[in-house]
Amino acid sequence: MILKSLVVGPYASNCYIVGSESTKRGIIIDPGAEAGTILKAVDEMGLSIVLIVVTHTHPDHISALKAVKEKTGAEFALHQAEGEGALRMVSQMLGSMMAGSFGKLPKPERLLKDGDIIDIDDLHFTVLHTPGHSPGGISLFGHGVVFSGDTLFNFGIGRTDFPGCSYAQLMDSIHNKLMTLPDETIVYPGHGPETTIGAERKMNPFLTSL
Repeated sequence: MILKSLVVGPYASNCYIVGSESTKRGIIIDPGAEAGTILKAVDEMGLSIVLIVVTHTHPDHISALKAVKEKTGAEFALHQAEGEGALRMVSQMLGSMMAGSFGKLPKPERLLKDGDIIDIDDLHFTVLHTPGHSPGGISLFGHGVVFSGDTLFNFGIGRTDFPGCSYAQLMDSIHNKLMTLPDETIVYPGHGPETTIGAERKMNPFLTSL
């Protein structure tokens, strides 16, 4: 597996580019901003992007989605709870913030649900529905890593003061979906440095204090 992490945008969001070493086909997870930076990295990696997955539809995770999708021709996938209604609201909010320059967000070709498998040749990731920070928040688990979006961070957890957030759901997602993974699983979060499930289980103050 080929993996590259990029920190993009004013909120320092993590965008992940993941590809098959054998076929050079891959996916982009959370194109949050700086489409040019993302596309340049894809070219340097020699990958053909066939799928874009967003862990949730907050603006700092999707602002480069339209441009990256148009350039790569890749399909777009997100959880079914973050479907068209949520995308329209986010699009309107971004359009207001950016004086209408953002444009309409693309319609997803694939709506995901808990337990779905994303297969790209020899890459296989299981979709974990991890709501709390967002109703349709997801994490992707496979090949010894988990992309946790804004559910779990290095010694932190996702904020729950936005519309549609739920602290109870977030903690349930962390304990019943993420903390059941092997300790050695590498966590690639939506913001900040990587960590492991074992480290978070032992030292995350939001988890050890319970």
